[in-house]
Formats: sequence, C-alpha cells, structure tokens
Amino acid sequence: MLRRGLLAWVSRVGGVLVLLCCSLSLLYVMTCSPPHSDDPPSSHALPRAGPIHPSLGGTGPGIGAGAGGTGGARAGAAQSGGPPGVQSYQVLLQEREEQHRLHISSLKKQIAQLKEALQERSQQLKGVQESLKRAAGGPAVGQEAGAGSQGGGLGEAQGPKSQQTDLQEFLRSQMSKAEVSAGTRLPSEYAVVAFESFTLQRVYQLEMGLTRHPEEKPVRKDKREELGEVLEMALHSLNTPSSQQDSRIAAEKSQTSKVYSMSDFIEGITRTERDKGTLYELTFRGESSNEFRRLVLFRPFGPLMKVKNERVDTVNVPINIIVPLSRRTDKFKQFMHNFREVCVRQDGRVHLTVVYFGKEQMSEVRSTLENTSREVNFKNYTLLQLDEEFSRGRGLDVGARAWKGGNVLLFFCDVDIYFTADFLNTCRLNTQPGKKVFYPVLFSQYNPTLIYGGPEHIPPVEQQLVIKKDTGFWRDFGFGMTCQYRSDFINIGGFDIDIKGWGGEDVHLYRKYLHSNLLVVRAPSRGLFHLWHEKHCADELPPDQYRMCMQSKAMNEASHGQLGMLFFRHEIEAHLRKQKQQQNSNPKKT
Repeated sequence: MLRRGLLAWVSRVGGVLVLLCCSLSLLYVMTCSPPHSDDPPSSHALPRAGPIHPSLGGTGPGIGAGAGGTGGARAGAAQSGGPPGVQSYQVLLQEREEQHRLHISSLKKQIAQLKEALQERSQQLKGVQESLKRAAGGPAVGQEAGAGSQGGGLGEAQGPKSQQTDLQEFLRSQMSKAEVSAGTRLPSEYAVVAFESFTLQRVYQLEMGLTRHPEEKPVRKDKREELGEVLEMALHSLNTPSSQQDSRIAAEKSQTSKVYSMSDFIEGITRTERDKGTLYELTFRGESSNEFRRLVLFRPFGPLMKVKNERVDTVNVPINIIVPLSRRTDKFKQFMHNFREVCVRQDGRVHLTVVYFGKEQMSEVRSTLENTSREVNFKNYTLLQLDEEFSRGRGLDVGARAWKGGNVLLFFCDVDIYFTADFLNTCRLNTQPGKKVFYPVLFSQYNPTLIYGGPEHIPPVEQQLVIKKDTGFWRDFGFGMTCQYRSDFINIGGFDIDIKGWGGEDVHLYRKYLHSNLLVVRAPSRGLFHLWHEKHCADELPPDQYRMCMQSKAMNEASHGQLGMLFFRHEIEAHLRKQKQQQNSNPKKT
C-alpha cells in the first residue's frame, strides 16, 4: 500500500512539474514578443543580458553576472543603456525567471528524495517478505536483495536495524499464531472463526448484517477494493514468479503459453482473526480441467504477504460419497438423478457407498442402483445392508471403514442433499490428509409451498436453487456434510456409534477435529443445498435430541418474516376484510 501511494504521489508531482514548465514557456513567449508598431525594431529590442552565474545551475541566457540575483540583474540592466521602461521590464522578467528556476530546482530535489524513499520502502518490503517466508518454512524471497540489504544498503537507508527487526518479529509472530499452515486446538464449535467464500461478483457470508442477505451482491465498496487488491497480487504472483518455488513453477509454465487473468479465478475463501490478521485462499483454473492453482495470502495487519503458490492436480483424487439410508426410496431416486448428472457425466471420479438399514424397500434401492449402472455404465458403487435400527453415525462409520482401496477422500452426505460438480472440486481443494478437513456450510431450502404460494407454482428443483433470504438460509448449526480423508477419520476415532436416531453424532465428530491440530475449514458453499422435506421427530428420541429436531424443523419451514405472517394471518385477514367493507361503504365520488 505504501509503495503504491508513493508511486501515485511521484506521478502527480511530475505532472504538476510538466504543466508548470509549459505555463512558463507560454508566459515567456507572450511577454517577450515585441509589440507590433511602425517604429524600427531596434528601438524596442531588449538589451542582451550576460551569462548566468554558475552557482544558479542554469544553462540559458543569464540574468546578471553576480550570484546576488536581483541586485546583479538590476546592475546589468542599468549598464545596458536602454530606455528606463524597457530596463525595468527586463529586470522584472529576469526576477520572475529566477524565482521559477529556483522553484523548479526545489521540485527536482523533492522528486529525487521521493525516489530514494520509494527505493527504501521497496527494499524494506523485500526484507519483510523474506522473514515471513522463513517463518512459514518456505523458500526465502529475493535472496540477492536480502544479501544486499545486510551489506549496508537497507540498514543505512531506513535507520536503526532494531526497528526492522521488531517489525519482522511482529509479522513472524502473527503468522505463527494464525491458522495458516496448521490448525489450533479450540474448546468448542463456538470458538470457530468461519470463512467467507467469494467469486468475482458475490460474497457468501454467514454474518449477514442489516440486510440479512446470505449473499452480498453488489459487493460493498471496501470489501470490493480489498478483494481486488488480493486478486491483483495473486495474478502478479502467478504471471511473474519471484521466489525459488515460483521460479520452479515458472520453468514448468514456460513450456506452455498460459497467462492467468481474472477470468481464470474460480473462487476464494477468507477470514479475519481479529488479533492476528486476514487469511485468503484463492483457486484459479490450471492448464487442464482437473488442474488448479492455489494461492494462500496473509495480511498480518500490515502489507499483504504471499504464503504459498502451489499447483494442485485433482485428476487422481477420487471421492467416496457415503450415504446412510432407511426407507425414503422416493428421495433416493431424486438423489440418484442428480448423482447421475453430476458425478457420472460431469466429474467421473466418484465412488458411491450406500449403507441401508433394514430390509423394507431394500429391493427398490437395489433396483435404482442397478438401473443407473445400466443407463450410464456406472460400476463404482457399493451397497451395504445393516439389519438394525437406523443410526446415521453408525452408517457413515461402517461405510468409511468398508473401503479397502487405500486412503480415499470421504464425503459424508445425506439423501436430501443436492450438490454441483464445482462443489466436488471444492471438496478436493479444501482437504489434505493429516493437515486439513472441510466442513462446508450448506444452503438450506425453505418449504417451497410457502415460498412460491402453493404446490402448483413450485418450479423444478434446479430452478429452486437460488441463494436468497426468502428462499433459504445458511445452515450454520449443521455439521453433517463434511469432506475428510479416511486416514484422518480413523485416527480421530470416527463417530460415536452409541448415538441412535437423528442428530448429535456430527457435532461430536466436529468437536474431535477442533480439539486436534488439524485445520478445520468452515465456509459457506454455493454448490451445496439441503432440499426441503417434511421432518418427523419421533417420540422415542431423548429430550435433548427431540428439542434439536423440533428446532431444526421450525428453522426449515420458512424465514422469520414468513413465519410471522403465518402466525398472524387471522389478524391480517380481519384487517383486509375491514378495509374492503370501508371501501364498499364509502364509494369514490365521481
């Protein structure tokens, strides 16, 4: 920011200097041109002045022989022997010319000082970036510049070395305390600082403010400028690598003609820890459809710093989607319709594991899977049957442990979930074995009958997936949909399989990860939706689970405003009837 401000200030001073010189030239031509008269030209000619004194630094015609300026000019004019009016006119002109030259000389000195300050700040920024790279464990940035600064250039230009050391220590401490490269143990889900996700046009946020909109469009001016600066730095890093790591990537990139632009940006996530700084993770399209570039930037309440620039290839990253199920075959058919389009035809790197509880309607589930297999030639599925009472945690645990093909990425899903192909890539990019798990915040749909005014007005499912405050809400209290590697799931201890029925098991698993050293990425996902369905809370549930179920049922039905309209509908109808009666009893006068 400082560097950019200095450059802008220097450009403005240069522009003012050019305009001033042009004005002086025009004034000189206008005032020194001889008047139009019938008299001989020699009678109006100005006397020729002597050369300027060397101490004034000029190169044009002089204003007197002495360095005294005005006194010498007056003396020179007096010795010229010209008429008194012409002499005083020449003296005044020479005085003003000297003043302007002195002012120009002062401006040149200021420009030189600004250039030196700009160079000093650039060297200081390189030194800070180098220290942050060392703190993050990555390669140092600008090795030659850093060595030069240690030789005396940086230290002499910016003052005491202790100030530079203090700044580097502060930034290094901010980087180490923030959840940038590793997770921090948290006491509960209430201590989590969630991410915001964003594209070029929208910001998806859990903290919705006064507008109560789950998405922000258009983006607020300060947020737009902040994210614009981050994207500019990311593109600059992608197209002009500066570190050893980036140089290696540049060598690979030189074999192709890929130049990154704003159109290559897919999405990003960001969050601010109030006592540490702001983290940004940006994803760009790579050379192929399954290749991406991931940049991590961090602003430790100071200059924006690059933490990581890496190439991510997801072509060999399959996802095992695990779905626990008991009856609900109609919802399963709807789920398979979306699965066929997104996972088979668009993505093609997905395995489906269905864990079915009981025997009732088991044949219908098997038939649906077999029909899908024949229609789209899909063989990557597993159907497991458990002859016991339904338990979501038990089903997901069995499905995860049944996989024998190595360390696979797991996506725990429900039958009433709709997701896009972009979400599958987001799932891959936000997880890393032994380091990072992804807990997306899905957008939960309200009752379409209430939203659209009746069953006959409900559009197809694909047209209902609109992120607006009147169509749904961010399900920030739900932790059931998650992406994590099988090794992390096994090492953390899996689900609490003693929990029966609905709810509770996902929160226990989420807390286990919060208590570990793994980084938990919690962010709204624009490609993950919970489709509305009527919820039944069984009487057999314990009091705490039954209360959670009823709260979820109320929140799923409609927004606060829509529920209020339903609750007070009798008063509203009575008011409308009174208004109609008053209009009928007092007809308008014609």
